[in-house]
This record gives sequence, C-alpha cells and structure tokens, in this order.
Amino acid sequence: MLDTNKDLQKKVREGVANKWSCGRSLYFRISHEGTAFFMVRYTFENKRREMIIGRYGKLADEMTLEQARDKAAVIRAMVNRGEDPRLKNVKRTNEKTVNSIAEVFLSKKKRRVQDIRPTERVYWNDISPVIGSLLPKKVSGEHIQDLLDQIVESGRPTVANDALLICKELLNEAMKFNHVRYNVALAFNMKDAGGKEKSRTRALSFDEIETFYSELATHPTEITRENYLAFALLNTLLVRKGELISAKWQEFDFELQTWTLEAERTKTTSRLVIPLPNQCVDWLRELKMRAGKSEYVFPARRAGKRREYISDDTLNHALSGCFNKKVMRKGKKTLVEGVLAKVGFKHFVVHDLRRTGRTLLAELGVDPFVSERCLNHKLKGVERVYDRHDYFEQRKAALQKLADRIAPLVNV
Repeated sequence: MLDTNKDLQKKVREGVANKWSCGRSLYFRISHEGTAFFMVRYTFENKRREMIIGRYGKLADEMTLEQARDKAAVIRAMVNRGEDPRLKNVKRTNEKTVNSIAEVFLSKKKRRVQDIRPTERVYWNDISPVIGSLLPKKVSGEHIQDLLDQIVESGRPTVANDALLICKELLNEAMKFNHVRYNVALAFNMKDAGGKEKSRTRALSFDEIETFYSELATHPTEITRENYLAFALLNTLLVRKGELISAKWQEFDFELQTWTLEAERTKTTSRLVIPLPNQCVDWLRELKMRAGKSEYVFPARRAGKRREYISDDTLNHALSGCFNKKVMRKGKKTLVEGVLAKVGFKHFVVHDLRRTGRTLLAELGVDPFVSERCLNHKLKGVERVYDRHDYFEQRKAALQKLADRIAPLVNV
C-alpha cells in the first residue's frame, strides 16, 4: 500500500503501468501512457464501480495524496447516504436523494408500526435499486411503473401492491419538505401494480403432509435438517414464521414444556405462553444441539450476517427450491424441477403451514374458539374486552392432539 507522496513519486519515476491501493478504497494508477491519477472504488446498488477523481501532481488542476484522500472521504460519505457520486446534479446541490428521504421516512414509520422490517425489505430490495439514487423531482411515472412491473414479473403481485403504497407514502414525505411539487405515484392504483389481492386458501391435508415430509426426508441434500424441523414446528405450533425464526433459547422452558412470547414479539402485542407438545420438545432439543452456543434457535448460517438469526427469506427460498430451482448448466442458470414438483405436489408457501394447522385442528374436532386462541388471533368486539382467559390447558390439549398426528409423518 502507498502511504506517502514519496511512495507515489517513486512509482512515477519507475513508470510501470499498474494500480496500487492507498487505503480505504483509494487507488493510485499509472496508465500505459505514463499518466498518474487517483481513482476510487465503491459499491452502489450492489455493483462494484470505479471513479477517476483527479490527476496526481501539485498544479492547480492536479491533486496530492492528501487531497485525494479528502475527495475519497466525500465520495464514501455520499455512498453511505445512498447517493451515486457519478450523478453531477447530486454533487452540485444539497438536494436529497430518494434514499436519503427514505431513511427519514422509515425511521418515522418505525415509531408507528410494530414491525418495520417488511417495509424496509421491500424498499431496499425492490424500490431503491430503481429510484433510490435519483432526486425526488427526477422520479417519473415510468420509474414507478418499471419497478412495479419488475416485482410482478418476479411472481410477487402482493409485494407490488405494497411497493406502490410505500412509494406514495415516501413521495408524500418528500412533498412535505419541498423536495418535489407533486407525487407521481398517486396516479397509480392496484390495477397498475399487482391487482386486487385474493386471500389464500391453500391448506395441506394429512395425506399431503405425509408426502411432503417423506419426499424431503428421502432427499436430505435438497433441504437442511434445520429447515425441515422449522417446517414441522410451524405446522404443529401454528406460530408465525417471524416469531419462530427470531426465537431465543431463553424463551423456552423444557421442563414446563412452554415457550413464552412477550408482547413485543407478537403481532397482536399480547404476551402468549405456548404449550409445547412432547414431540416439539424433542425437535427443539435437537435444534439446540445444532445451534451450538448461539442464543438463537435458528442462528445465522454465515459469518458477517447483519443479524444473528436466519434471514426472513431463508425458509421461503428453501421451500421454493423444492418446487423449482435454478442450477448452473454450461455456464447458464437453468430452471429445473425440485423434488416436490417432480411428484406433482400442489404448490404452497410457508405461511400456508399455519393455515394448514388451523384446518387440521378443525378436522380433529377441536373447538373453533380454542383453535383461534392457538393462532393467537385477537378476539373481536366485547369479547376482546372481557375475556382475558388464555385457555392454556385447552390449547395444550389441542396442540398435543395435532402433534400426535403430524409427528409420525415428520419422524420418518
């Protein structure tokens, strides 16, 4: 690494065309023609980019190593704010990009909603790559339609509707502070996005559950054991995916066979003690052994992850790959059938396992009211005010009955 101007002068005298690091993404380069200049490397919108920032020297139109380091620091700050250093209009003005406004918008929204992560995920994954580096006044209807089309074409119409709503709220935020005169997203409706949403009705039968776990068990290379047990727990305990994947071991009492979800961990903001069927305790003990020293039931599987437990999409991708997955063939990604598609299994998503459990409880003769309490759904009307009983014993019996039917299909 080159640390001083003397180091740079030595390279200039040698006259060898090459590139050397000066630290913190700053590089000193000598061209084949013998020109010495500085460049910065950075990552923007998940793409590696390089940018020449000036020639080396002491003349008025040149820069020293110290000046280059100052310029590199400015560029790093811009990238951290979500601004693309290549956009001249961003350099010349103090106007904020959509990403900058989004940070404030998401921070405010976080105070109003229980879980900001779904909104953040849609913004940073689907909206930001299209309009994040733009100034709000540069966002056009074509940009909005483009990002909506990309989401719909990826098979996520519901997410497209969510993205449109976020765009409307975000550009309203920009209007409040005169970053834009009108909100171009307001002209769009659900027909332009994912269309009218239909409630999912998919629920697996006991026969389908047997096939599901049997196929996965006989193809252990297709899915990890941790994911396999996660599906079994979702199928049996009827909890939400987010509640399960972020669970910590301190919430479980194996002797009392309970799992305690504090109010801030539930969608209904109500504390819930979940009775654990015998079979679920066995599955959890295995997961504890696999988790090692982690405080989480499902720890992140790669070092350097932004959080200590698995991604919100881990189980989604694992299940999706059992139907269709992309593999490399002759240097190209090709879509091939997964183990479930090969046996003609009707498609379903992770959240359908929760609906499946509710449907199977009805099939087992469990009282509908108890089933709703197992799902931790809020009571309605006057009932919600006066009925504070948590029906623990009834829920315990119901979940044990469900586990007695599902576990033999899981433990193959």
